[in-house]
Amino acid sequence: MSNPKEIKAIDGFSRVADGDVVSRATNIQVAMTGNGNFPNSPVDMAALKTAIETFSALIAEALDGSKKVIAQKNKQRAAVIKMLKLLGRYVQVTSDGDMAIFQTSGFEAAAPKTATTPLTEKIRKIVHGSNSGEIDLWLKAVAGASMYEVRYTPASAGAATAWTTVPLSNVKSVLALKGLTPATPYLIQARALVGSSFTDWSDPISFICT
Repeated sequence: MSNPKEIKAIDGFSRVADGDVVSRATNIQVAMTGNGNFPNSPVDMAALKTAIETFSALIAEALDGSKKVIAQKNKQRAAVIKMLKLLGRYVQVTSDGDMAIFQTSGFEAAAPKTATTPLTEKIRKIVHGSNSGEIDLWLKAVAGASMYEVRYTPASAGAATAWTTVPLSNVKSVLALKGLTPATPYLIQARALVGSSFTDWSDPISFICT
């Protein structure tokens, strides 16, 4: 019987850059090494560490454009990802719906296909886009509004970071946010132009781009 509270680990690396695979894999390897929450790991952490280091070295070697080295690098990338996928499944089952335990693994939790976070008075719906690195959203109509603005920023960047702002002429069309970083949580807000003044920004919604 499946657990309805199961937390899914983000293990989709097909569109992730080589360097990001190394970074994410290393974070997971460090977090899982000696982690008492996951005592029966199906992947040996020392072996994973060696696999990551080999992959990292091949990335550097492949910069000269050697087809042979590039092929070796791609093969090693696939091996590392296979180990991470196996680990991700194990972490999902072992966490048993406990987010506090899950987060000690170094994996990031995948968002559901539609946002479960309560939406704001200005944002009606948020879903993953058709391509990796995209988020689609729909706004709610505001009485008297002549246009709208949506802004977003990586959640991990902190309050001091600059937001990217996108205008929208009406709420009937989907707004596609593109060029985002996969596996990254984003904060998203919206506001409307009523007369000559903008409303306040809506409360931020956190949504993980895939």
